[in-house]
Amino acid sequence: MGLPEFWFVVIAVLFGGYFVLEGFDFGVGMLMPFIGRGHESGDTRRRVLLNTIGPVWDANEVWLLTAGGAMFAAFGGWYATLFSAMYFPLLLILVGLIVRVVSIEWRGKINDPRWRMWCDVGIGLGSWIPALLWGVAFANVVRGLPIDAEHQFTGSFFTLLNPYALLGGLTTLLVFATHGAVFLALKTTGVIRDDAARYAVRLSMAMLVVAGVFLLWTQLAYGKDWTWGPVVIAALAAVGAVAATLRRAEGLAFAATTIAIIGTVITLFGSLYPNVLPSTTNPAYNLTVENTSSSHYTLTIMTWAACFITPVVIAYQGWSYWVFRQRISIEQIPPSIGLPSLRA
Repeated sequence: MGLPEFWFVVIAVLFGGYFVLEGFDFGVGMLMPFIGRGHESGDTRRRVLLNTIGPVWDANEVWLLTAGGAMFAAFGGWYATLFSAMYFPLLLILVGLIVRVVSIEWRGKINDPRWRMWCDVGIGLGSWIPALLWGVAFANVVRGLPIDAEHQFTGSFFTLLNPYALLGGLTTLLVFATHGAVFLALKTTGVIRDDAARYAVRLSMAMLVVAGVFLLWTQLAYGKDWTWGPVVIAALAAVGAVAATLRRAEGLAFAATTIAIIGTVITLFGSLYPNVLPSTTNPAYNLTVENTSSSHYTLTIMTWAACFITPVVIAYQGWSYWVFRQRISIEQIPPSIGLPSLRA
């Protein structure tokens, strides 16, 4: 394995880590209007949900920043063509993430129900939009885009809205929602946990069907012989997630959804290799690992830097999860505080 291939694998690992960790963050945001509804004060219930991800959500986003930076530095041609072709969807993802960050950080700053309501809307939109569009984006990367000899995108926004890509978007939406529901059942007690467990059962069944169709389509249309392995692993993990949610085994269910996400990422990147962005115009115009990679010197410097920095980052994030591993209950949520209402 040369350095270009090594960094292709690294980028796949980074996106896999991002989808596993940020995936349950998105799921929590998507489920905020529904989990525990009618049992307690709406604000208290939503604060319980936010506190489950409060210590970790911003660190989870580091995986995306690192993946984007690695793609830019290691495969400049891939980065340039991909971000130009998917400018509008990626802009929507970026706006959604910004709105979500601001809404989470500022929600408790002002003691005003209307302020918190709009922040909750921002958290919801900032979770639903990226969860859908990440699937659309990666499905299009695997399927390929109309690219000419100069590696310029020649399609339009509607080129991205093909049936395979839309199914990919629905898949990530359901996978992240299921992952989030399982995480909430794992991290809470009482009525919040009971509601999360019920949603996890329903969502996992829908996920099994939709993700199964998407994985089979991917394998039959774009896969290789060896990618049947991760397809089968992801499918078995999805079945295991359904069984575990039915048994209320939250730990096993979370492990199963994690394996399903990792198996799907391996399937997508494995189906893509040795390309990084196929051309539907002419296979001769494909962007590949070799024709888009940076110089050997650049990749060498990146590799040494990653060897020193990555273990520190992983150790710190693992320590954070260990420190904040306890379940959260409604009784632990203090009264709301903040600046006076803006309407005063």
